Amino acid sequence: MRPGPVRSVVSLVPSLTEAVAVTAPGLLVGATDWCTHPAGLDVVRIGGTKNPDTDRIAALAPDLVVANEEENRLADLTALRGAGVRVWVTRVRTLAEAFRSLDRLLTGACGLDRPDWLDGARASWSRLPVPVGPAPRAVVPIWRRPWMVLGRDTFAGDLLRRLGVHQLYADHPDRYPRIPLPELRSCGADLVVLPDEPYRFTAGDGPEAFPGLPSVLLSGRHLTWYGPSLAEAATLLREQLARPLPPAAWAARGR
Repeated sequence: MRPGPVRSVVSLVPSLTEAVAVTAPGLLVGATDWCTHPAGLDVVRIGGTKNPDTDRIAALAPDLVVANEEENRLADLTALRGAGVRVWVTRVRTLAEAFRSLDRLLTGACGLDRPDWLDGARASWSRLPVPVGPAPRAVVPIWRRPWMVLGRDTFAGDLLRRLGVHQLYADHPDRYPRIPLPELRSCGADLVVLPDEPYRFTAGDGPEAFPGLPSVLLSGRHLTWYGPSLAEAATLLREQLARPLPPAAWAARGR
């Protein structure tokens, strides 16, 4: 049972910021510096996801702070709870978990009506065609210097699986393993998938590290955010995966 009506929310997660702001304009009173959607969001900025200003958040006296077990630090959430602030923490590692978590947050914790965009997102992913033919074997870097890739048990990895991509490090013991570039180059990949979040890979920054392999550039927001962007993510990501860049003909130097 909720301890009372929720009239003000602070969000520590960009995708949850968008979800709350789109569903109930005016409910959100604070968000991180990284919360870029919806455009023109006019709320108090409370720092980053990893270093929020907990004193400033407490001063806003929100009815609820929304957070995520992966994106936010336990020490900050503990400090907020110690200040008497109610904190709602999500755990999202699959698309199904995302839909359940969003429904619980918006309708249960916040007491809102179920938003149309959430039903639209479910429908768009349920209509996704079943992939045909052999799945491309892909490495999915999320950072460089050092190189890090998607590993096991990740939301982005589940989306790629549904889109017909075989992620080569999906069974790695770590969720975001650090893999030396020579190993990535020799792991037997058919494709390099390069999102623009959290590292901003571009046509000129990323593909050159994998000479001879085609690469695709994906919208990191649509691959990693769980919120209103999910309504268009299935179609957009599928289109982007179908437009590989030609294999790079040169190797990265010292990168």
